[in-house]
Amino acid sequence: MSSINGGRRCAACKYLRRRCSEDCILAPYFHPSNPHRFACVHKIFGASNIARMLQHLPAHKRAQAADAMAWEAYWRVQDPVYGSNAIIAHLQHEISKAQNELQMTRAQIAILQNFQQHHHNQIQPNPQLQAFWALEDEPFVLPDLPHL
Repeated sequence: MSSINGGRRCAACKYLRRRCSEDCILAPYFHPSNPHRFACVHKIFGASNIARMLQHLPAHKRAQAADAMAWEAYWRVQDPVYGSNAIIAHLQHEISKAQNELQMTRAQIAILQNFQQHHHNQIQPNPQLQAFWALEDEPFVLPDLPHL
């Protein structure tokens, strides 16, 4: 039995109902606590193909390859027609919507900033009017008018 999994069979060997050897190529990537992961990968790729693909890769790339196969297999089981392409297309659509919304928001901000600057320039009193308003502090006295 594999010492990698503490003496337990890996998910692949358990699924295939075989003994898990010390040199099981699948044991490091298909932990016994996640049998569904191997079931999906086996359904899509087949156990011998998985083992062959992993054996042909350098050891440092095997974990990433197993994760990629598991991800692809999971989505292919979920959506047999489009597989992972469906989720990729959905996420690309969401990104496109977010980019369009960002573009619209930036355009609205530019319009509001332009309006605010234009409006601010209109309400700035000219220096002559400022002098007139300064006179307002002095008391305003009406001249004496004849009684009619």
